[in-house]
Amino acid sequence: MDEEKAKPESYVKKETMFWVAAVALVVGFFMGMALTVYKSRSGLPVPASPTASAPAPPAAANRGPSVAIATRIFELEKQTAQHPEDAEAWAQLGNLYFDSDNFEKSIGAYRKALAIKPDNADVWTDLGVMYRRSGKPDEAVKAFDRAIAINSGHEVSRFNKGVVLMHDLNDIEGAVRAWEELVAVNPAAKSPNGQLVADLLQRIQSRGKP
Repeated sequence: MDEEKAKPESYVKKETMFWVAAVALVVGFFMGMALTVYKSRSGLPVPASPTASAPAPPAAANRGPSVAIATRIFELEKQTAQHPEDAEAWAQLGNLYFDSDNFEKSIGAYRKALAIKPDNADVWTDLGVMYRRSGKPDEAVKAFDRAIAINSGHEVSRFNKGVVLMHDLNDIEGAVRAWEELVAVNPAAKSPNGQLVADLLQRIQSRGKP
């Protein structure tokens, strides 16, 4: 009796392993370059990983932030020094560091903002993107989860969580669950490239069948 009960369990485990392996192959083939995380406020895609970013043109490779951005950064640094309790100023500073690819300073500014106003789902999401770009995918997922806990309808954090689980942590099943939950929140949810997340899930699941 014990042996007979054990057989279905082992079969399910083998089937699950096959499904995950098949999906991993498919995902690597048709979605590796398509899916990106993106910023909550701007909705602009952010490269799938720091190493996947397209190289900058030679003339712009070593160019820092524009004069206007640098000036605004200076102003906000002065403002936050004088008024460290100003959460919005810290968040704006984090955004400018974000746009200047200054990962660590952006993370620091966002954390300052969240220490003052911890219920801002947008800032948690942007912090997660910066963690991801600085090579800390586990911290990124935690930040996205905080955003979702604050606002269960926060679509950007749900989509970004799936991308990080899939591309950085190789958790295909976790990514599928994150996107299924996103579609449950909004059946018309789209990726940054305009693809319906529901269609994305259908393609993954159809190619993952043994």
